[in-house]
Amino acid sequence: MSTGRRQAALLFSKTASPDGTERKREATMTEDTDITQPRPPVVVIRHARASDLPELNEMIAALAAHHGDASAMTPDKLERDLFGPVPWISALVADGGESLIGYAILVPLYRADEGKRGMDLHHLYVRDGQRGNGIGHHLVKRAREVARSAGCDYLSVSAATGNFAAHRFYEHLDFVPRPVTGMRYLQALA
Repeated sequence: MSTGRRQAALLFSKTASPDGTERKREATMTEDTDITQPRPPVVVIRHARASDLPELNEMIAALAAHHGDASAMTPDKLERDLFGPVPWISALVADGGESLIGYAILVPLYRADEGKRGMDLHHLYVRDGQRGNGIGHHLVKRAREVARSAGCDYLSVSAATGNFAAHRFYEHLDFVPRPVTGMRYLQALA
């Protein structure tokens, strides 16, 4: 995503009305600003540490807000999922020295019919003002390395239908678009 370019897209989510029927709710993604901050002289892409949890949580909330959503993430949930008895995700952070300027969250995938392991690049985020400085490229490059070292055959990522800047970004990094087929169903377990 290049700096200096504003982007906005309409997203639709379903909300239940008082009578129990679902209605589409239109939400607007927040816009990137025209602010361009200088890239820190050294940016280290590394695995997240426990001390990163407050900043990581804040960036997750910023990404949710960018998509017009509210975040229910907390540092406690992040600690459970990154460092708990059964780590569920892994997170990479872009450390600019004084603060974190981006992150990537990876989640394991599996194709049982092919016997192939994969990794989903579930989130990729670079702070406003740092976009266009190559941070996202470096996070994706490191995510590929992490997936390969875990024995994965593929790295998967998704982007909202109207997020054309993200589509171009991923295609530029040699991700191949795949058609979405079928439906995904969800059942609450609580």
